[in-house]
Amino acid sequence: MSGQKNPWKKLLARTVWIAPTLGVSAAAVLLILFLIAHPSHAQTVSTITTDLETLNQTLMSLLPPPLIDPTTDPPGNFTNVIPSQFDPGKTNLVQATWLSGIGCPTNAFTFDGSTTTPLTDTACPTGDPNDKRNQGLLLVKTGPTSNFAAATAELINVKGITLTELGYDIRKSGLDSTSLLGSHCGAGAPRFDVVTVDGTVHFLGCNSPVALIQTASTTGWIRLRWDAAGLAMAFPPILAGDVVSRIVIVFDEGQDASGGPDQFGAAILDNIDVNGTFVGRGPVNAN
Repeated sequence: MSGQKNPWKKLLARTVWIAPTLGVSAAAVLLILFLIAHPSHAQTVSTITTDLETLNQTLMSLLPPPLIDPTTDPPGNFTNVIPSQFDPGKTNLVQATWLSGIGCPTNAFTFDGSTTTPLTDTACPTGDPNDKRNQGLLLVKTGPTSNFAAATAELINVKGITLTELGYDIRKSGLDSTSLLGSHCGAGAPRFDVVTVDGTVHFLGCNSPVALIQTASTTGWIRLRWDAAGLAMAFPPILAGDVVSRIVIVFDEGQDASGGPDQFGAAILDNIDVNGTFVGRGPVNAN
């Protein structure tokens, strides 16, 4: 774990809003928080990680699976990322949608009034060839992290595959995913929740485990990728033989201290990457 961000400190801040679904009392929540914040000698990393896996698995169980027609959406043919809002309390404080004009520009152009000039950001020299309007995925959580709500995005047609690479481009300045400038990139959000066929939920946070920065630009984009070595550092590890059942991007860190380090509560992603296949466009379904 040396050199990594500590993932459970962030995730346990969300225990309060996940706990009611587990039937956990407020006293039990406080006890769990206390034990994690002040571990006894009897506690191990394995014990703490198991607690986190239970909490994350509960959240995933509350998100309805996508309706997929196998005749038109064959498994293993990753082509879509469908955003949605998980907001059972109808707080209207989360948002997830694709929008034109906010993505990382690949093979785009600018116009000065008379002539056009090619524009490709150095962070995204390659992108989704089907993205014709420079779309980006907007994920927002306004207010406190403890609000029982999340912006999500379901990756379609990933059931049955094994993983060699996951990633996305994130609109962020500073050439460093830990920078306070630009999109939120915390230990817990935006994260990949990877569900394998055995029911295990594997966790890959934007900064935990730290991703490989493949390319970056001075104009505010970073390409983050988790290769086989990065996947093996997930919580719990994603191994070469693990078969995927479902993958969801979850954004549930808000603007309070639990949404640190930047407390921005929003991120713009592009070129969602599964094994080298990019999806950089999708439905505009803002609620």
